[in-house]
Amino acid sequence: MKTLLTRLTESPGRLALPALRISLALVYLWFGVLKVIGQSPVADLVRATMPWVHGPWLIPALGWAEIALGLLLLLGTPRRLAPIAVAAHLTGTFLVFIQAPTMAIHDNNPLLLTTTGEFVLKNLVLICAALAIFALESPGRTRQPSAGEELVRAPVHTA
Repeated sequence: MKTLLTRLTESPGRLALPALRISLALVYLWFGVLKVIGQSPVADLVRATMPWVHGPWLIPALGWAEIALGLLLLLGTPRRLAPIAVAAHLTGTFLVFIQAPTMAIHDNNPLLLTTTGEFVLKNLVLICAALAIFALESPGRTRQPSAGEELVRAPVHTA
């Protein structure tokens, strides 16, 4: 019979990866919908970050791409494609530090971030989440033992 402690430690282990995938998908869906309906607070930031792209279609197109990524994270059969595409998309958000640094940094000091700079910097965590999903849901990955299980190793033979 399993102890209460064993049961409590097994549940988070089983739920962590699906919860990470679902929470990242919900963020993408939510932010994407805001862009599509014209209610995104980052529309000006996106335009400043991508000054070479012009047209009223930019923000809605980005929104639809984010919705697609969110749906791929939730439902997609290309499990390995979605987290890599998300990591690539989020990496692109760091263009603000190059294209519009005054929006992200105070007084030319990269240690003094504006609200926008902090908003973008937190994407490092989301990139790592996407990479963790990619790595931990890879085909052929062997399951790690849960709490209370022993890892059985094949015997090692020496000559």
